[in-house]
Amino acid sequence: MPMTKYDAIVIGAGHNGLISSSYLAKAGKRVLVVDALNQAGGCASTKAFANGFHISDCAQWVHQLDEKIVKELSLEMHGLRLGEAKRTIALQSSGDHLIVDGDSLSGAGISAADKKAYKAFRRQMQVFAKLMLKLYRTRAPKMVDADWGDRMTLLSLGLGLKMMGRRNMRDMMRLVLINIYDVMNEHFEHDGLKAAIALDAITGTNMGPRSPNTVFTYIHRMVGEALGNRGVSQVMGGMGSLGGALLSSAKTQGVEVRLGEAVTRIIKTGDRVMGVELSSGDTLEAIAVVSSVDPTRTYRDLLGYRNIEAGQARRVEQYRTRSGTGKLHLALSGLPFFVGVSPDDHSQRLIIAPCMDAMEAGLNPIKYGELTSQHVFDISIPSIEDPTLAPAGQHVLTALVHYVPHELKTGWDNNESAREQLLQSLLAQLEAYAPGIRELIIASEVRVPEDFEASHGVTGGNWHHGELSIDQALMMRPFPGSTQYTGSVVGLYLCGAGSHPGGSLMGLAGKNAAEEILKQGVLS
Repeated sequence: MPMTKYDAIVIGAGHNGLISSSYLAKAGKRVLVVDALNQAGGCASTKAFANGFHISDCAQWVHQLDEKIVKELSLEMHGLRLGEAKRTIALQSSGDHLIVDGDSLSGAGISAADKKAYKAFRRQMQVFAKLMLKLYRTRAPKMVDADWGDRMTLLSLGLGLKMMGRRNMRDMMRLVLINIYDVMNEHFEHDGLKAAIALDAITGTNMGPRSPNTVFTYIHRMVGEALGNRGVSQVMGGMGSLGGALLSSAKTQGVEVRLGEAVTRIIKTGDRVMGVELSSGDTLEAIAVVSSVDPTRTYRDLLGYRNIEAGQARRVEQYRTRSGTGKLHLALSGLPFFVGVSPDDHSQRLIIAPCMDAMEAGLNPIKYGELTSQHVFDISIPSIEDPTLAPAGQHVLTALVHYVPHELKTGWDNNESAREQLLQSLLAQLEAYAPGIRELIIASEVRVPEDFEASHGVTGGNWHHGELSIDQALMMRPFPGSTQYTGSVVGLYLCGAGSHPGGSLMGLAGKNAAEEILKQGVLS
């Protein structure tokens, strides 16, 4: 069968894949996007849950989406609407909760000293995040064999470091390599405040507050503010509306999209990639194949280890991808009542993270494939702000839940007893803060990392497409031999969260990859 030829074929219609395809098409290139799922958006997805209820079944909040991408791709014109920026309410067992609103703290007996220290800490983290954004908006420079572009990036970073001042420069070099636990104890007294900040450092990871690299992951999250986000927001209509807006924008640019059809193989002929084979049996030719799926799936499953060097195959196998984050979904007959939370504040971001030691204790069992009884919750009741998500007078609650093992000793497959045990443990913890919530439940669902791997194709259930740690970040992401968006085989490129600058709904990996491909002139 003769091949159909494109300038670029993008594998995966997640947010990075669609963004990359849009920028390539804007440059006049013929682009095809292929995805096995019937819905665009990847982890930015919505699904029907019980009768008349809809939930964002993977990603929950927007807090890092680049404003420039939103404007350049006219996403609002294509239907993207974000809700109001949320305050974070760190629930305390006493019912006197800590409210975090930008630089301001209130409630929970927070001291004047902690309020002052928090403002100073935020100012310093914002300085670090602005410097990090310089790196995030471009390809990460190579330290060895750098070309002039890399040298200019390094020069700009060096100047940025110098402009921060001696104290900030010294602190960044020290802090970025240590754990959030020690940094919190250096700065603050209040256990609830320490835990609330630490939660943002461990979200989506397989780490606890004492794990190395957790200051780096916190700064990575803070980049969202440098990108124009005032805090976490929900997507009106559910996360799938973001995927829908990106899909509509891509099609307007002339991108061809084939959903519900999987890429089964990346075709390599000689020393270069030539195209892809689909589940339908079609073979499609392209000058460039751009993968937005994670690096493990790209190399191991689609290209195949036989088509890359042994050393590169070893790096793929050693690439760390396990997640410790799951989700809880509840369809509720009415609005739950969280003790001490005003009716107006139930629409805010509610978190349960009592103290850092409890968080660390929650992590320990999952290292050995066991269930824990101490979870950390990041809760949204999105139907308050967006009533379209549930029948009138009823609500949906979704929560990111840490710590849930990716690999359970007894296995997750067909293990209803383990899932029921996890569900009851989560509900028991919720009831301590929202008494009577069980009586409101119409339907419930627990999602473990293995479920995200099955439904969204993310290896290890990791929506960052690989652990964000110093040895797997920046100029090392995802691993040597596959950095700067260029695959280890000619004609293959990476544009997903497994490439620089990493995960969350940011979009810069997709945009940067497109710019790099165009700069190389391979599609000319």
